[in-house]
Amino acid sequence: MEDLTLSIEKLEFAAGKLRAIAHPMRIAIIDMLDQNRRLSVTEIYNNLKIEQAAASHHLNILKNNKVLIAKREGKKIYYSLKSTTLTEIIQCINRCNED
Repeated sequence: MEDLTLSIEKLEFAAGKLRAIAHPMRIAIIDMLDQNRRLSVTEIYNNLKIEQAAASHHLNILKNNKVLIAKREGKKIYYSLKSTTLTEIIQCINRCNED
């Protein structure tokens, strides 16, 4: 029989991920990466029309909370989603707002 109890550690981990995506700019980054699979920092801040420092700040939050994977290729760092699960959660929330 499977143990259905949630540990405090698992709950904290889940809450951390939800806090990490709880910002409009970070949701936009996740959406862009869901559509494009992999983007550089430059592509991200140019598409969002924000400063490079702001993009890096949001990317670091997502990376540190294990939402994104960062891979360096030469001088560029490319980001991709670690999983599509959070994208599905965002889509579910958006469906809740539909009339």
